[in-house]
Amino acid sequence: MGTDLSRVTVEATIQAPVEKVWEYWTEPEHIKKWNSASDEWHTPIAENDLRVGGKFLSRMEAKDGSFGFDFGGVYDEVKMNESIAYTLGDERKVHISFVSQGNATKVIETFDPESSNPVEMQKGGWQAILDNFKKYAETN
Repeated sequence: MGTDLSRVTVEATIQAPVEKVWEYWTEPEHIKKWNSASDEWHTPIAENDLRVGGKFLSRMEAKDGSFGFDFGGVYDEVKMNESIAYTLGDERKVHISFVSQGNATKVIETFDPESSNPVEMQKGGWQAILDNFKKYAETN
């Protein structure tokens, strides 16, 4: 199934220049601080080899230790301060655009949904993580 589902898009405008947004999005020490959909979750491990063919991994866990999973894949495209594309371990594709708007940056994420959860739920989760990123990038 997977590939025949329509792609899902989430976006946010971050009140920060694209260079800062890019750094906060791609540097593991920052990823660990914003990569969660709610306060009950965290990312204790983040690894990122940001180049075409490079791999990335984020270990996402519930803070109470009840559940966790690895979110990772391989980069297909890396254009600094512009775009990132990657393929997840289950072959789903993700594309992220960074659109500079002076002192603000629009981040647009498009992803192939997986088939085991409702699309609206997935969109909500990805949007929550993006909103968390926005909050982190604007206040740090």
